[in-house]
Amino acid sequence: MMTMIDPEYLAFDIDGVIADTMQLFIDILRDHYQIDSVRYEDITAYRLDQCLDLDEKVLEGALKQILNGGYQVTLKAIPGAGSVLRRIGKTTGRILMVTARSEPGPLDDWMSNLLDGQYSSAKIVATGSHEHKTEILLAHGVRWFVEDRPETCELIKAAGIEPILFRQPWNRESMDFLHVESWLELQQKIVFP
Repeated sequence: MMTMIDPEYLAFDIDGVIADTMQLFIDILRDHYQIDSVRYEDITAYRLDQCLDLDEKVLEGALKQILNGGYQVTLKAIPGAGSVLRRIGKTTGRILMVTARSEPGPLDDWMSNLLDGQYSSAKIVATGSHEHKTEILLAHGVRWFVEDRPETCELIKAAGIEPILFRQPWNRESMDFLHVESWLELQQKIVFP
């Protein structure tokens, strides 16, 4: 049986789901640290220190640039994210995004451009941790949450929210959740009026 998702009760993680943050990380390594040996497929764990052989200061520096917006390269959206989110905004008047970042930082302006005319429908909630996402989702009546981190999927599932694992190289081992390979596949599961 195919799961059909009501967009009224759907919310999204940002990094790795909407924003192609890992490609940004690779671009920062190349442009700022002159490291061009890391490929997207090499990122096989959510914690980068578990899958990449990089100096700790380089790793921390690149991640700090991502969080603070201190980079010259362009953060790109995961293909299809913008059009599906804009459609949800037009349909429901609400686009809820919940991130483990402690503050939205540079994502706010970036999201404004991505969502274009639907940005007024958007709300970004920065929780400061993966563990705090559940309480925000429950408070907003969310029934489905699109996430790329398997451990977060487990937390929200335990709270009665259906996780939708957005497939990435770092979560290929996790098959216990409803999952999608792309925004096109996710859009096909959403019931639009």
